[in-house]
Amino acid sequence: MPDDHTRTPNTANTPNGPSTLAAPRRHPAPPAQRAASAPRPAAPSAEPAQPGWLGPVLVLGIVLAALNLRPAITSLGALFEEARTGLGMNGTVAGLITSVPALCFAVFGITAPRLSRRFGPAAVVCAGMAAVAAGLLIRPFAQGAAGFLAASALSLAGIALTNVLLPVIVKRWFPDRVGTMTGLYSMALAIGTSLAAAATVPLTSALGGNWRTGLLVWALPAAAAVLPWLPIAAAARRDRRRAAAGGGAPAPRTGPSVVRSRTAWALAGYFGLQATGAYVTMGWLPQIFRDAGVSAGSAGVLLAVTMVMGVPLAFVIPGLAGRMRNQGAIAAVLGAFGLAGYAGLQLAPAAGAWVWALLLGLSNCAFPLAITMIGLRARTPGGVVRLSAFAQCTGYLLSLPGPLLIGALYQHTGGWDLPLAVMAGLLVPQMALGVLAGRDRTVEAECAVRD
Repeated sequence: MPDDHTRTPNTANTPNGPSTLAAPRRHPAPPAQRAASAPRPAAPSAEPAQPGWLGPVLVLGIVLAALNLRPAITSLGALFEEARTGLGMNGTVAGLITSVPALCFAVFGITAPRLSRRFGPAAVVCAGMAAVAAGLLIRPFAQGAAGFLAASALSLAGIALTNVLLPVIVKRWFPDRVGTMTGLYSMALAIGTSLAAAATVPLTSALGGNWRTGLLVWALPAAAAVLPWLPIAAAARRDRRRAAAGGGAPAPRTGPSVVRSRTAWALAGYFGLQATGAYVTMGWLPQIFRDAGVSAGSAGVLLAVTMVMGVPLAFVIPGLAGRMRNQGAIAAVLGAFGLAGYAGLQLAPAAGAWVWALLLGLSNCAFPLAITMIGLRARTPGGVVRLSAFAQCTGYLLSLPGPLLIGALYQHTGGWDLPLAVMAGLLVPQMALGVLAGRDRTVEAECAVRD
C-alpha cells in the first residue's frame, strides 16, 4: 500500500452515480498535513488464493450492476406524463416522485458501511440488486401514487447501497486497477442511464403502448444483474469465515472529523446543488420539451443525449482535474454551460432543443468533478471514506427540496419560465461552492489546524 504522503486513485459514488477519482500529481505535504496523518497499519490485502473464475465474474457483476443503477429513474422520466396521468398525481406529488431518489440515496446510502461490516460488501450489493429488480417488477402494477412511491423507494434503496459499495469492491479485488475498473463501471452507468431514456418510449410502443409495460421491461436486466453476485457473495462469505477462523480482524477506522472542515461543507453544498440539477433534468427535462411541442420519443432521445455526455467525460474530467492544483475553474465552466442551457430552454426550447440538451449534459458533468474533488481534498484513505460519506449524504439531503419545488412551481404557474429561472439561479452558488471546494487543500490539514 502507498504511504500516506501519496494520493492514490480513489473512488466514491452518488445520484447520479459512481465516477473515477483520478490520482493527482504528488506534491509535498505541508507540516499540518503530516501531523494530521499518523502512521496506520497496512490494510489487509485481497485474499492471495482466489478461484480463477472470480475475476471475470466480478467484472461482469460490476458492469451489470452499474448498467442498472439509473434505469429506474430515467425510464420513468421518459414516461412521466403517462404515469402521472394514469396514477392521478398532481404536480406536487409528481415533484415528490422526482425527489425520492435523493432521499433514498441519503437515507439508505448512509447505512451501507454498517451493513457491509456486518454481511460483507458483496452480499449487500447482491441484496441491493435484488431490491432493484423487485421494485421495478412491483412498480408498474401499483394502482395509486403511494404504492408507486413505495415500489420506487425499494428499487432506489438497492441502488443507494450499490452506489456506495461498488467502489469498495473495486478497491478490494482490483487494488492495482482502480482507475480502469472505475472508468469501466462509470461508462456502464452512463450507458444504462442513456439507454433507458432513449429506448423506453420505443419499447413501450412496440409492446402495445401501455406505460406500465414500458416500465416493467427494465426489471429484466436488473434481475440478470443479481445472478453474478450470488457466487461472488458466496466466495466472499467463505473468505470472511476463513479470516475469522484465522483470527483476522478488520482494520481500525481512521480519518478526520470532517464536519469541522470548511472544504468539506463546500463540497457537500456543491454536491447537493449538482444533484438537484441532475434530478430535475432526469425527472423534468422530457416534460419541458414535450410542453414545447417536441414528441414523446424525441424528448426521450434528448434526455438520452444529455445523459450520454457522461460517457466520455467520466474519463476526461477526472484526469484533467487530477492534473490541476485548483479545480475551481472547471466548476465555473461547467456552471456556465448550465446557465446557457437554461437560458436557451426559456427562449427557444424546441428550436434549439439539441443544443440545450448538450449544454445541460455538459453542466451535469459536475457530478464526476464532485466525486474527483472528494478524492483530491482528502489525503488518507480514512479521510476519503469520511469525506465521501459526509459530502454525499449531506449533499443528497440538501438536494431534496429542489425537484419538489420545481414540480410545485410548474403546477402553480402553468409554465416553465419561473422553474427554469430558479434552476439557473441555483447554478450561481453551485459555481461559488465549486470554486471554494476546488482550492488546493485537504480536510486533514484543515482539521489539524482547528485542533
